[in-house]
Amino acid sequence: MRLLLIWTLNALALVAVANFVPGIHVDGFTEAFIAAFVLGLVNTLIRPIFLVLTLPVTMLTLGLFIFVINGLMFWFAGSILRGFVVDSFWSGVFGAVLYSIFSWALSSAAAQLLVRKNGKPNNTDQF
Repeated sequence: MRLLLIWTLNALALVAVANFVPGIHVDGFTEAFIAAFVLGLVNTLIRPIFLVLTLPVTMLTLGLFIFVINGLMFWFAGSILRGFVVDSFWSGVFGAVLYSIFSWALSSAAAQLLVRKNGKPNNTDQF
């Protein structure tokens, strides 16, 4: 149940990003739901490989190259899906930054609501 909630919150964050960044387009909530799933897979499977391969460049840029990697992963997900389009690399970078901020904010808010509803502290790291 928690996984479905996180997935839905990430889809909402993706819809919000599409409304803020002009170069990102999502056709509907169903497409955002699928795109959130694909972004999760890409970030889980492909992103760690890129992080290890580009570690020297990331160290030289004091970690700023991670923004490039995140933008590439966002752009890649947009290129393999039909209902989710990322027009350019820079749209991908800005979209990835906003997506992570919105996703974090929604997940934190949901975790706080669950703590208040249950009346006991919940481990928010797992949420």
